[in-house]
Amino acid sequence: HTFTSFGVFFLQMGWGDLGAFGEPSKETPNLDQMASEGMLFLDFYTANPLCSPSRAALLTGRLPVRNGFYTTNAHARNAYTPQDIVGGIADSELLLPELLKKAGYINKIIGKWHLGHRPQFHPLKHGFDEWFGSPNCHFGPFDNRALPNIPVYRDWEMIGRYYEDFKIDRKTGEANLTQIYLQEALDFISKQQGSQQPFFLYWAIDATHAPVYASKQFLGTSQRGLYGDAVREIDDSIGKILKHLQKLGISEKTFVFFTSDNGAALVSAPKQGGSNGRFLCGKQTTFEGGMREPAIAWWPGHIPAGGVSHQLGSVMDLFTTSLSLAGLQPPSDRQIDGIDLLPAILQGKLIDRLVMSPELQPFLGRGEYIIYYWKNIQERARSLQPQLGRGWR
Repeated sequence: HTFTSFGVFFLQMGWGDLGAFGEPSKETPNLDQMASEGMLFLDFYTANPLCSPSRAALLTGRLPVRNGFYTTNAHARNAYTPQDIVGGIADSELLLPELLKKAGYINKIIGKWHLGHRPQFHPLKHGFDEWFGSPNCHFGPFDNRALPNIPVYRDWEMIGRYYEDFKIDRKTGEANLTQIYLQEALDFISKQQGSQQPFFLYWAIDATHAPVYASKQFLGTSQRGLYGDAVREIDDSIGKILKHLQKLGISEKTFVFFTSDNGAALVSAPKQGGSNGRFLCGKQTTFEGGMREPAIAWWPGHIPAGGVSHQLGSVMDLFTTSLSLAGLQPPSDRQIDGIDLLPAILQGKLIDRLVMSPELQPFLGRGEYIIYYWKNIQERARSLQPQLGRGWR
């Protein structure tokens, strides 16, 4: 393929938050159009129902139990008290941007990093060339005595803090952060196109993470309250990014993927949490509502428009798929859990994969485990579908 660049939108949204996935108010026209022009994945999963481990899995292509970010250790205990967490991504892990550098890519992260806030864990030490965002969520405000407010960085420099220099009104939910993150993305894309430089953009904003926020022009515009306002602004921003790629004439050379780090946080519902559709529970649980994510692949001229895939996919697959698109091989000195999804995306094929690996048995407790291949599960599901009705999956 004549391939130039790619972007990943990685946000906290539920399977049922998009019109394309059945949300009845249909307030995501741009994401719905992205789906109609690309491919919808109905069976796409995160690697963990919490922020930090799922991000580590995306960028390493490895399960949290391999990359050190399982949620009961000092490295990755989500960021409920972010100033107290001292761990982060290990130097021994190879992150996607580190590998993409070998193919000449310029890599930027916009938004939440969440893989450690101490200097040795800084994203620019792990392959990214640019960063605008924060090491943690926008929790706060804090009193700056016992706990400081969360910092915001441009590359190596701390340029301010949430609630002080980057205002978030906890009463109204007003904040201009999504617009700032949008402009960062547009400027980065324009800059790389101007220099004819292939790029990787990781757009990981957190407007839908409690405390939810939206900019003034979107407040009060959704039928779903403040959370819906935030979703509408994100949808509008993604629409502008995709249109910008088209305007610059590089959309056919840019692979874009939208998904989420975990299911909607029902613990924050109804005012600050989303929808996981018909699936049980949400963030912080390993039920379907916490693990199954909305997912859309977009690559005009390559992905057949209006496609729907039943391929069992994972955020870890974006690591391997991205390397494949860049003409690179995954590291051979470690176990990589992500698979290359290109045959599913470009040719509509279904790829066999292990649902459970015997290697993980020590981490999963005692007992015997039977290994199923997805093909066998899918064939069984198809055989039962006529009995269970058209809408059952």
